[in-house]
Amino acid sequence: MIFTTKQLVISSMKKRANAFILRKILIYTKPYQKTMIGVSFLTIILAFLSPIVPILFQKAVDDPIINGNIVSLSYYMIAILCIITLQAILQYVYAYYSNVLGQNVIRDMRKHLFEHLTYLNVKYFDNTPIGTLITRVISDLETIADVFEAGLLMMISDVLKIIVIFAIMWYSSWELTLIAMVVLPFLLLAGWFFKEGTKKSFQEVRSRVAQLNTFLQEHITGMYVVQIFNREIEEYKRFQTINTQHQNAHIKSVFYYSVFFPVVEIISAMAIGLIIWYGSKGILQEKFTFGLILAFVMYIGQLFQPIRNLADRFNTLQMGVVSGQRFFDILDTQQVTENTGKSIFEGLRQDITFQDVWFAYKNEDWVLKGISFQLKKGQTLALVGSTGAGKSSIINLLNRFYDIQKGDILIDSIPIKNYELKSLRKNMAVVLQDVFLYSDTILENIRLYDKNILLEQVIETAKTIGIHDFIMSLPGNYAYNVQERGATLSVGQRQLIAFARAMVRNPQILILDEATASIDTESELLIQQAIEKMMQNRTCIIIAHRLSTIQHAHHIIVLERGNIIEQGNHESLMQKRGRYYQLYQYHRYR
Repeated sequence: MIFTTKQLVISSMKKRANAFILRKILIYTKPYQKTMIGVSFLTIILAFLSPIVPILFQKAVDDPIINGNIVSLSYYMIAILCIITLQAILQYVYAYYSNVLGQNVIRDMRKHLFEHLTYLNVKYFDNTPIGTLITRVISDLETIADVFEAGLLMMISDVLKIIVIFAIMWYSSWELTLIAMVVLPFLLLAGWFFKEGTKKSFQEVRSRVAQLNTFLQEHITGMYVVQIFNREIEEYKRFQTINTQHQNAHIKSVFYYSVFFPVVEIISAMAIGLIIWYGSKGILQEKFTFGLILAFVMYIGQLFQPIRNLADRFNTLQMGVVSGQRFFDILDTQQVTENTGKSIFEGLRQDITFQDVWFAYKNEDWVLKGISFQLKKGQTLALVGSTGAGKSSIINLLNRFYDIQKGDILIDSIPIKNYELKSLRKNMAVVLQDVFLYSDTILENIRLYDKNILLEQVIETAKTIGIHDFIMSLPGNYAYNVQERGATLSVGQRQLIAFARAMVRNPQILILDEATASIDTESELLIQQAIEKMMQNRTCIIIAHRLSTIQHAHHIIVLERGNIIEQGNHESLMQKRGRYYQLYQYHRYR
């Protein structure tokens, strides 16, 4: 096979890249150096123990068995039994601690990855399928664990075994060693094809697993959409296609295994046959002994086993490197919200100012175009406009879920980027239209596992909102499990819990993103008084769906395609009889 210079350069670059990834993975073993050293030491011991049994068998056949010395034979058998027992014990210790090492490493890697994910900005999650991330955090890291359990260290052990056994074989009889090595090129060629084939099939398997996870996550979450639009059969067919692709990818890898191992067995049998054929002639010529031939037959088994395993080990190592590459690709992602601000935001003292703010989620497809307004402390700002006008983008920028391309956002005359991010968000609370609840108790969904928020505070907040009696009517009260995404609660009940979640933190700035849009009239009336209490002595921004809820806002901004087309209070805007007047009349008579 002839390789071009370009192919050789690419191959060399890939090898260097793989070695670099492997070194980065091994960095995670530093806290467990004693375990790593101990396991490595065991691989050396096991490599040198392997050829001892054939040597003892050779001695036993050539001395006590030939001479009929039963006592001496018993000693040899006891020694062989002791060596085999010691090997079994050491193999158990090696397997146990290599698995412990692997699990400790992937635990730390998984913690590191999840911590990094929590700091990535919203834009990253907008562009990355959740199923793909789940595959990276779960499946890919399990594959990296195999590097320690059945990959790198076992490769070192196999290489040492090959070196030690080959050296002893050569020392015992160089002629028999050369005869045994006649079939080695065929074994190496088979191993190369196996390695290349399984590497390609594994990459396809990992890709199909991510695709399968993404499909399942999306469709299980949105199953109600599938059922509402009678898409059960069509989506089942799509799943069947993806699942079949996943199956075929696995079958390809199974094919290589099913072909390679029988081929190795045939090659190994050929080597044994050559040894017996050539060795028998040597015995007749008194060049070799029966014990030596027996030992060489055992050496062949011990030599070909690690050679056969090396291809599989290398494949495991390669799979770990591929998974490691994906792991580090996420870690190297720098789509994080810059947090270099030194100012600590302890609450609004003056005002929030937008000065000629331009913002786009992608390139220069502007969502906000030259937005300017000022919101003074204690005032309420209402944002009004049709879907896609840019209302939610304004509050996303205020929370720094995204950063602007042009203009300035100031809080108390200080650019928002100059504030330490955690202190900024700590003093803001957002209630969204689409409420996310965890599969846990009402208590934990309100305080979000913050043990500094006591049960008494949660109860007091619930009473203020008016949902305390409802919660007390549930089995377990505040310990009632709402199930995944709050499936056991109505839309209005989930929304009320979201209000409690925001109120219990006593925010300085309150943001309501169409928070009453999905609530029935009864629930809306229930929380209006609570909202009024929350808005007292707080700066509020309300994205209004029902314009009747914002009549008392100090300032109303009407947005259209990213531009401010009207602003003022309710009375002044109604007098203008412009866009706000039209929207108000429309919602009033719906």
